[in-house]
This record gives sequence, structure tokens and C-alpha cells, in this order.
Amino acid sequence: MAQFSVNTQRLDPYKNFKFRLKWDGKYVAGVSKVSALKRTTEVVEHRAGGDPSTSHKSPGRNKFDAITLERGLTQDLAFHDWAGLVWNFGASLGSEVSLANFRKDIYLEFYNEAGQLVIAYKIYRCWVSEYQALPDLDANANAIAIEHIKLENEGWERDTSVTEPQEPSLSSVSA
Repeated sequence: MAQFSVNTQRLDPYKNFKFRLKWDGKYVAGVSKVSALKRTTEVVEHRAGGDPSTSHKSPGRNKFDAITLERGLTQDLAFHDWAGLVWNFGASLGSEVSLANFRKDIYLEFYNEAGQLVIAYKIYRCWVSEYQALPDLDANANAIAIEHIKLENEGWERDTSVTEPQEPSLSSVSA
């Protein structure tokens, strides 16, 4: 089992606004929101035939919720191209889906306020189940155009090789 170093000086929890996402060995530009990583274990209830009043519970199958990624709409085609591997409009009959490479492993990096990598997750066998190319358009709005993809996945794990760094401190501050 991996040993974690603990920073006894840090009392504040990490903030949720510094992160980066990588797939195919490259960082994905402009991702502004990643939904939570959530795993649920089904509960299997059972009881002994001679005990009518008590049921017992044990763990069943694990389920990993889909992950939604959002980013401001730009000319970058990363979301569009990946979504096109699952279903490509206009492709010839029988070649609408790219079975060879529609799944990707992704790597989610999480940083502290000083920009130091503190936690990372490996997310396995992701594929795009939903793609929103354009948001609702409104001539009276004052907002960023957001595109999003929903990623089904077959599980994730924390990268335990990422350990807590020594946090920087300001050296002598003159008064």
C-alpha cells in the first residue's frame, strides 16, 4: 500500500478551481468545468431462511457515473473530433463508429493555489455519450458560448505516485 506524506502545516482544504485534463498525451485546451468523480456500490440484501426479522447487506457491483466536461467554444476541435469517433454523420454505411479508437484514458490533474500538482486521477476507457456543440443562442445575453461532452467510463483510480509537495512560503517580509 502506498504511503502518503502528510503536511501537518496545511489546515485549509484545497480549492476546486485549478486543474488540467489530458488525453492522447496532450492537455485539452480551455476546460473550465469537470463534474464530480463518483462511484456507487450496489447493495445486495440477503437473509437466512430461518431468521425472518433480520436482513444482511453486502457489496455488489460498482458503478461509475459519467463525467461532464465543459469549456468555452473556440476553434479547437478536440471535443468535436472525439464525439465524431462514436458517431460520424455522413460516414458510409457500417463505418459510422470507430470501434478501434473511440475509447480514451484520461488523466485529471488537480493543483493547489501555488500551482503545484497535489492530486491526480486516471480515468479509464472513456467514450463520448453526449456532445453539445453549441449552447442556446441568445442575442440579448452576455455570456460565454459553452460546449460540453459527457464521458462514460469504466472506472478511475487515484494516481498515488503524486504526493503532497512542500508548499512555498514567503521568505522574510520587510515591514
